Amino acid sequence: MKHNRRDSRERRHRRIRGKVDGSCDRPRLAVFRSHQHIYAQVIDDTKHHTLVAASTVEPELKSKLASGSNCDASSEVGKLLAVRSLEKGITKVVFDRGGNLYHGRVKALAEAAREAGLDF
Repeated sequence: MKHNRRDSRERRHRRIRGKVDGSCDRPRLAVFRSHQHIYAQVIDDTKHHTLVAASTVEPELKSKLASGSNCDASSEVGKLLAVRSLEKGITKVVFDRGGNLYHGRVKALAEAAREAGLDF
């Protein structure tokens, strides 16, 4: 059976989610990447509650960025998410790349969040 790119990503995502679980002590940093934007959330899976979120759709980032679909935009989202997380007292997270490869925009977001103070 031939798989397309979306099916492969969804299979990877299901496999990752079987191993990665966010808790109160260490919530899950979930990344969703669309063609034009990137979204990131810090989620407590025990309560099914989003604690912090950031994306390129937000007005404060959208006005600063030329495009929401490049590595620079992803870095800004990662920094903003880390700052918001640290304000809420969240320092350690578990990274969930959402089935995407750890490459390009996903990697840029993760590295910027690490540099801004998140531990994962």
